[in-house]
Amino acid sequence: MAISMYAASVPVFRQMLNSLNDVLNKADAHASAKKIDPNALLQARLFPDMLPLARQVQIASDFAKGACARLAGMEIPSYEDKEQSFDELRARIAKTLALIEGITPAQINGSEEREVVIQQGTPRERKFAGQTYLLHYALPQFLFHVTTAYAILRHNGVEIGKRDFMGSY
Repeated sequence: MAISMYAASVPVFRQMLNSLNDVLNKADAHASAKKIDPNALLQARLFPDMLPLARQVQIASDFAKGACARLAGMEIPSYEDKEQSFDELRARIAKTLALIEGITPAQINGSEEREVVIQQGTPRERKFAGQTYLLHYALPQFLFHVTTAYAILRHNGVEIGKRDFMGSY
């Protein structure tokens, strides 16, 4: 039996966004308990040339909403990248979850061959078939940023583990 485009997208994004939200809760509690300025974690990086935690969360959110909207043939909502607190990042995740949970299987299923066009800088444009876009571009990009956010927090002493990363499935 083949897996549907919906099953390969929305539930995966939902699971990982919920786990990212839970990891941010633990990071916020860690900062409070250890009397660490939350901004130290929000701006933490694994290496100087990498993006900080807050940006990793924003980009993960962008890939989830963008992938689901593109596959559903919808306009992609634009979110300002202005979050500067754990509460604001969790609100962004909640907004993203509300968007993707409002997309039905009928809107995404059958999008395997739908042309997906993305901009990678100006004027660089890439075209994909829907299934290739989801499996070989959007999901790997999304998971990279979720994983990096997790790794930044773990590296900075937040007590999280694989179960936190995986979330409920």
